[in-house]
Amino acid sequence: MKKIACVYLMIFCLFALFSQEEERSKIEQERYETLKYGTENEIIELVKTLKSENDESMDDELIDLLNSTKNTTILTEVFTFFGGHEKSGLEAKALQLIENRDDEAAQTVTAAITYVGNVKFSDAVDVLIDVLDSHEERYLGAAFKALGQCSGADPEKAAGSAEYLIDYYENNETSDNNRMEIIAALGELGISGGVGFLVGIAGNNDERVTRRMAALSALSKIGDPGGLETIIDCVSSSDPNLRSTAVGALGPFSGGDVDNAIIEAFRDSFYRTRIAAAQAANERKLEAAIPFLKFRAERDEVPQVKDEAIKALGNIGTGECFTIVSDIFFERKNSDRVRITAGEVLITQKADDYAEKFAAELDEAKSKNQTALYNGFCRVIAAALTPKISGLASRFLESGGVVERSYAMDMAVKNNLTSLGDQIQPFTDEKKYGSLSRKARTTLEKLGIPIKETVEEETE
Repeated sequence: MKKIACVYLMIFCLFALFSQEEERSKIEQERYETLKYGTENEIIELVKTLKSENDESMDDELIDLLNSTKNTTILTEVFTFFGGHEKSGLEAKALQLIENRDDEAAQTVTAAITYVGNVKFSDAVDVLIDVLDSHEERYLGAAFKALGQCSGADPEKAAGSAEYLIDYYENNETSDNNRMEIIAALGELGISGGVGFLVGIAGNNDERVTRRMAALSALSKIGDPGGLETIIDCVSSSDPNLRSTAVGALGPFSGGDVDNAIIEAFRDSFYRTRIAAAQAANERKLEAAIPFLKFRAERDEVPQVKDEAIKALGNIGTGECFTIVSDIFFERKNSDRVRITAGEVLITQKADDYAEKFAAELDEAKSKNQTALYNGFCRVIAAALTPKISGLASRFLESGGVVERSYAMDMAVKNNLTSLGDQIQPFTDEKKYGSLSRKARTTLEKLGIPIKETVEEETE
């Protein structure tokens, strides 16, 4: 009997696997046909779907499409999709379009330039310099940025690019926007070769404030000690925007002077400086800032400052920090925004400890018709990484609306809640559930659960 049972079990597993593969191949075939025969709008919608699902299964087909089409919108969308995910594979086509830019639409060329920058393709450096030497205004901003990104990936090319960018800045008439891109590109290079030039801009009281701010940000990105003195000097500037940028630039640096400058910035009346102080404390995990962050999280008059203070406390992550954040979350008199931010910190970093208590607060918000708070809590709990949310996810599937059921599917995938498979199955019916059915099918695929077609479909 045991042998017979094992045989039946094997047959069932094979059937389930076949059904799942058949369903997957059906979806892939539909997508393949869309890429091959679809209209511009149909292809763009598919690319957006692949992006939202983080689906790489059609990458080869997208590369083939890119190499065969002349459609500007499609080319731009595919370059943007690949570049946004830093996916390689389009480098050769991108270089071809940039080199032959006189015969291509400007939108496509710009997308290709942006792409090589996003994937940090160091072999594109010479081509980008050629674009910059041509002084074609429509491409300069993207090319400066891409040059910094591509050269920063190759230390041997970074030094030469730094010299080129500085020379271009000093010896060419160009727009202020392009000068800002040059400064930012020097920061992307990540080498000390541009530090002296950037210090000269950041420390120059006669220079435009916007350029000084850009130079401070670039110095922070490089993180070379040679720029620290200038950054600290700018912390005391009379210009509030320069002060806030300087404080924000302190994050990568260390030392008593840096810590003191960050702490002092919490007293600044300009709210952006207090935001920058919280962000710098966050980046450095500065425990000395905890009492200041607590004060700001509880009492600052500006919501953005409270947000950044709460996030910093979560990242510093001591027991004291989580006690502060927990107190803020469970205080129901606090604003929705503050409670949602605090809840996100707790669920992101301490989901096992707080998931069940969080769910209770979510139910409380619903019972009191606090719609904005409830929706915010739903969004937060959907990202929780803990099996303790299985009960809530089951409840969402059973009695929730479309949004709640969608969140439940997110929970199922994130936590591999295969036990919810039977509850998700009914939502695969497209006639009844429309767009939710597509998510249900994708969810079951990711969970490795075969999709059972409805009785109505089987009868047909």
